[in-house]
Amino acid sequence: MRKFDTCFFERYAQITLETLLGEGFADLVNEDRPDLQMPDRSLGIEVTRAMESRKDVAVRLLKEMAGMEIKDEDKEEVGQIISSGYGYGLQDGRYIGHIEYDYWALAQPLRRIIESKVGKVGSGFYGDFKEYGLYIFCKDHLTLDEVLLTIDYTNDLQRNLDVKYTHLYISLIDRLYVGNLSAADHTEGPTTCTYYDISRPMCRSFFKKALAGEPDRAE
Repeated sequence: MRKFDTCFFERYAQITLETLLGEGFADLVNEDRPDLQMPDRSLGIEVTRAMESRKDVAVRLLKEMAGMEIKDEDKEEVGQIISSGYGYGLQDGRYIGHIEYDYWALAQPLRRIIESKVGKVGSGFYGDFKEYGLYIFCKDHLTLDEVLLTIDYTNDLQRNLDVKYTHLYISLIDRLYVGNLSAADHTEGPTTCTYYDISRPMCRSFFKKALAGEPDRAE
């Protein structure tokens, strides 16, 4: 069995950012501390994941792959999950591949992982970059109101820090939420964010590119 590493998800994040937000993210490279970096150190993005403390959910999703009846239209994608060991981006996120299992089984709840990552960026753990972003793959469904509360929560945590995140990216299977933390921190108005819907064909494209290790290029 191949060993799991986080590069699949870091590539998936970079491909998503470039495709949805534009060529400004095309030069991000997969490094460490943080996971995605601009060569000129203008931007560093830490990539992580969140799931509520229901590890039995991850186990159930994994076990559902065995012996299940598969619709004809789903056979190709399910076959890709089984053969590759990764499932993120396929089948609306219902199944977890055997290689990525530990990634989700060890995931922390959203607020807890944000607390940890805010503490790290504030301590200088991620080095010296002009701006920092936090990209979170979220296995749980979030409403827009919940995302806005998460943006407020993140800003409250880092309000008095000298080094902080400027953007929060919350990635669901079918939508990417982008919160401008700098703007939210300096306004007295209601918190807002931008979101981008991700179609199933786009998900399949992101999956294939991330699996191949080739950066996507927006057409």
